[in-house]
Amino acid sequence: MEARQSADALACDRRTGPDALADLDDAAARRALVAQTARFAADFIRWMEGRACDGLSYQRLALLQILHCGGPAIMRDLGTQLGTSPRNMTAMVDQLEEADLVVRRPYPADRRATLLELTPAGKRMADSALLPRFIAMGEIFDQFTEEEQQKFYVALGCLVEVMHGGGSC
Repeated sequence: MEARQSADALACDRRTGPDALADLDDAAARRALVAQTARFAADFIRWMEGRACDGLSYQRLALLQILHCGGPAIMRDLGTQLGTSPRNMTAMVDQLEEADLVVRRPYPADRRATLLELTPAGKRMADSALLPRFIAMGEIFDQFTEEEQQKFYVALGCLVEVMHGGGSC
């Protein structure tokens, strides 16, 4: 019987401890890492969307936060910053505009660009609701020590950097 376990077998028993990859060869370990990361990403998105309040998903909250902290911005640039397609950005802004939280304005320096800014209601909502909502979402990490949180943060940052072509960490 082979001592090394396949990634498929690991995926079935869903081991997550510190030695979960110990019995795997390099190729199987990579497949297991990809599978575990994909499961995490999908579950985390569903978890975040399940915590949306008043129709404000994490993406919408993040957009409001960017506008709150940085002021008006070009819609295309905001979409890039949020990693959102133009179509999804338009749908998100439509919903926020319908809720009277943002307004579109023409961008004076470029007729093709649209400037997005918070309405007075959007500013009030951002002042009162953003921080408590982000804090509530972040409570999922309270089960980890500060050191574990730091390692997780750094590891995710490295993955994002590598995915964007920034080399290795």
